[in-house]
Amino acid sequence: MDSASSIVADVRAFVDAEVRPAASGLEHADAYPHALVARLRELGLFGALVPAAYGGLGLDVTTYARVVEELCRGFMSLAGVVNSHTMAALIVLHHGTDEQKRRLLPRFASGEARGGLCLTEPHAGSDVQAIRTVARRVGDDYHITGTKMFVTNGREGNTFALLAVTEPTARPRHHGMSCFIVEKGHPGLQVVKSIGKLGYKGVDTAELLFEDFACPAANLVGGVESRGFAQVMSGLETGRINIAARAVGVAQAAYDDARAAARGTAPSPALADMASGVAAARLLTGWAAGIKDRSERCDP
Repeated sequence: MDSASSIVADVRAFVDAEVRPAASGLEHADAYPHALVARLRELGLFGALVPAAYGGLGLDVTTYARVVEELCRGFMSLAGVVNSHTMAALIVLHHGTDEQKRRLLPRFASGEARGGLCLTEPHAGSDVQAIRTVARRVGDDYHITGTKMFVTNGREGNTFALLAVTEPTARPRHHGMSCFIVEKGHPGLQVVKSIGKLGYKGVDTAELLFEDFACPAANLVGGVESRGFAQVMSGLETGRINIAARAVGVAQAAYDDARAAARGTAPSPALADMASGVAAARLLTGWAAGIKDRSERCDP
């Protein structure tokens, strides 16, 4: 068995033995799955796409999608914890300076740095170009002020890729946005509240308030202003493959349960259609992941 298949097999065994028995109880209790997240760290999954040179697993995106599918066969919230973290790490990997990569990627890979994205704002929704959070250069720091909503890992995480306006007069607006790696532990960052959800409760989602938060200029991704919008969008591209793989995993779990419930009955055309749909979705997700592995755009 090659190393990629071995990792997928390890995740499958973890899901069957530890995740599936606990998932329903955690979801209904709206409880953060601390023990399971600790196991994700032990399995190295916080460094899934971080190269081995920085302490990560160095998986290709195709294998990563298979891992995500297995996780979601048991509990989709776990993939959410890993996904936002991975997107923050990828922003540093693909756009950070050499110093930023050396300093931050080993921490992301080990799970010491628990990542997330600070993009959405109360007035903006999914329109990232409408953000109002500003970052103003003051000496060796940028002072950040604004509110970010729906931050996955916002309470439990500690290291976030944040998009802010550094050139308010730029047109179009996204040409004036920059990306920063902001870390908890400094004044001016407050977790305002956890945000309740109808489902997907095992993932930590929060509102963060930045009030004149001092972020070192050394944490401006890439060291150059006004490149943040493209940097963030590139991270989201891989995140979309994660979302597709989640859907496959949840569908596979539904199919498995339906087939178990129908055991001993006459063959069902509905089950056959369901199996075909799951297989087709898996193939489409693998196709998109393969495109990403060839360094091509997978979300045109």
